[in-house]
Parts: sequence; structure tokens; C-alpha cells
Amino acid sequence: MLVDIFIPCFIDQIYPETGINMVRVLEKLGVSAHYNGNQTCCGQMAFNSGFWDEAKEMGEKFIKDFPNDRPIVGPSASCTGYVRNYFPWLFHNTAFHYEYKQLRKNIYEFTDFVVNILKKEDVGATFEHVVTYHSSCASLREYGLKDEPLRLLSHVKGLELREMKDQDVCCGFGGTFSVKFEPISTAMAEQKVKHAVETGAEYIVSTDSSCLMHLQGYIDKHNIPVKTIHIIDVLASGW
Repeated sequence: MLVDIFIPCFIDQIYPETGINMVRVLEKLGVSAHYNGNQTCCGQMAFNSGFWDEAKEMGEKFIKDFPNDRPIVGPSASCTGYVRNYFPWLFHNTAFHYEYKQLRKNIYEFTDFVVNILKKEDVGATFEHVVTYHSSCASLREYGLKDEPLRLLSHVKGLELREMKDQDVCCGFGGTFSVKFEPISTAMAEQKVKHAVETGAEYIVSTDSSCLMHLQGYIDKHNIPVKTIHIIDVLASGW
């Protein structure tokens, strides 16, 4: 199987190793990955900030960057969920009507693709640590992931998964929310980290690097003994 790889801004600029690990895992599962180096942002940040004309312009480029009728896999429920849910709002009955519909049906968040399309749950990973899982708002409410990440984690050798209190509650990032409402955002991060530490976990795992970046910033500032890690980086461990 040949798939196109979608690398969101956070991955490209801050966590490139997660993008590389995504390709490594897919190739281990027998999937060939094609990366279009001309791709840029999907436009979510502009859209969420109210700059809809700019978001539409970026969305048009995004559509043109993925012209092939094949699966598109990305390491972010936030970005893939945005494309699925809001490209119809931007491009319905426009010159890109057919193209957006084709792209929308083809784009997948990584864990959804592995579990529900490849029908794989054990990727042969080993990660000998105690972890707790954070369900990002985007994965749970925007994209609609169910238990796919947990099913993948359950097959990682040496990994102990402990559920934190309110694991499905927002971490406080919310894109520009964390800038416009910094005190609220910080308080929400404090609660999330507190619940993670209470489990005794060494790592907080999530499908979204934006959430992890937000939580890691709070952790680093307060010297808290827990780390964050993307689920893809866990699944690429121990080979």
C-alpha cells in the first residue's frame, strides 16, 4: 500500500522526529510512504482565529498538495479532524468541491489508520515505562477517536498504562486560547499534570503534539517529575 504523509506545522517545526517515526512504523507494517515536500499548513490556526479568507487560501494549497486518490496519514488528530470537519464549510459548492470531498474521505489520523485500515494493534514496540494517556479534545470530540490509541498501547511490551483522573478533560492548550486566556489555560494544564503525577506515571502520552508541548512547558517551568511523549514515538521504540 502507498500512502501520502501529512506533516503538520508542530511536527515539522518542533517535533520532526515524530514525523520520521511515523514513517518508520508505517514502513515496518508494510506501507510505503510518499512525502510531498511542498506541503505547508492546513490552515487550522487561521480558521480558528477568524481569518477565514486566509484559511481558505491555505486550504486550496493543501488540496493541491494532495492530488492523489490514496490514503493521507497524519500524526495529529487536531489537523486531520480540522480537514475532515471544516473543509466542507470552506469548499462546499466551490471550484474545489470534488477535490475537497476526495481529500476528506482519504485523510486519517495515524492510530485510526493503523487500527481500522491496516487492522494492526501490535507493531512490535517495547517501552518499559509507566505511562498515562491524555485524550486530546481534538482526538475525542473533533476527529472522533474511540479506543484506538489505547488498543495500540496495550500491545507495547513492558509498558504499564495507568488511567488518570479526568483523562478526557481539556489540557488547556486550545491553540490561540492559551495565548488569549493564559491564566485559565495554565490552570487547566496544572490540573492535567497533577492528575498525571498522581498515577505515578513517568510519561503522559497523547496523539497531539500541541497538547504535549503545552503540558511540557508547564512541567519544565515547575520542575515536575513527569515527561510527555507522542504515541507514535512510543510505538517506534525498542525495535
